[in-house]
Amino acid sequence: MKIISIVTSCYNEEHNIPEFYTRIKEVMTQFPDYLCEFIVADNCSTDNTRSVLRALAAADPNFKVIMNAANYGHIRSPYNALLQAKGDAAILICSDLQEPPELIAQLIRKYEEGFEVVAAVRKDTRAGKKMNVLRSLYYRALGSVSDTPLIPDFTGFGLYSAKFLAALRQFHEPYPYFRGLVSEIGLKRTTVEYVQEPRAHGRTKNNFLTLYDMAMTGFVNHTKMPLRLAGLCGFILAFISFIVALGYLVYKLIFWQTFSLGMAPVVIGLFFFAGVQLIFIGIIGEYLGAVWTQVRNRPLVIEEERINFD
Repeated sequence: MKIISIVTSCYNEEHNIPEFYTRIKEVMTQFPDYLCEFIVADNCSTDNTRSVLRALAAADPNFKVIMNAANYGHIRSPYNALLQAKGDAAILICSDLQEPPELIAQLIRKYEEGFEVVAAVRKDTRAGKKMNVLRSLYYRALGSVSDTPLIPDFTGFGLYSAKFLAALRQFHEPYPYFRGLVSEIGLKRTTVEYVQEPRAHGRTKNNFLTLYDMAMTGFVNHTKMPLRLAGLCGFILAFISFIVALGYLVYKLIFWQTFSLGMAPVVIGLFFFAGVQLIFIGIIGEYLGAVWTQVRNRPLVIEEERINFD
């Protein structure tokens, strides 16, 4: 039998995990020729999630659990879990039920048509309309400057063949931007659309800092445009400053007795150039931080316990 690996990570999802498991098992009844295995990575949950996971693992030997030693976030933890998948294909999906498990049927059918990657693209959302607009603007901005054409409105939810996973394991990314790696690896790919649902239970674990971190990771990993923009702005501002200084000099020479420069232009110019410098120092710092992360080459996660992997 072919094996489909359902991969997810969770943090404090005690109320969502049972429904997540039940809905996926119901979908997989449509595909009796496939064996379904679950790989769930828990980010050191502080509620009853781990007890729920242990109970499901005890009842189903194909329900595999990775207990992380700490909370490694929503980037590293699911990526590490995906690398553990040994099936003919793996489906990466969030455990908060915002990504509908029923879409898995469409993903598998596309896979059976011969596609190595089936990316689920969010066409609309029933949760956080304003945030969805900002995300769409970000994806389009990143796609316009990225060295690799990215999939718009793609968050990582999708099906990935064993061939894709083998290629993915050749990358050594201690802090990966997965949706960008999907585009870099290539292979035969298609998309399916879905509507994002609101969270069934609990509250989102994302905040401004985590979203900003992911946004900057995307820019740093897939484009050098900010660095080149810094250099270009430096040349442009230096040229403008030279022209303005030359104009003031000429004006002063012509109206020597009456022209008074004053301190306002000096102070305004000082704060303007200081702000520009701080912005681009921050951009350079982001790239240096990415290099620092790569040089340390730390493991994705430290696993405390693995259940049912034997």
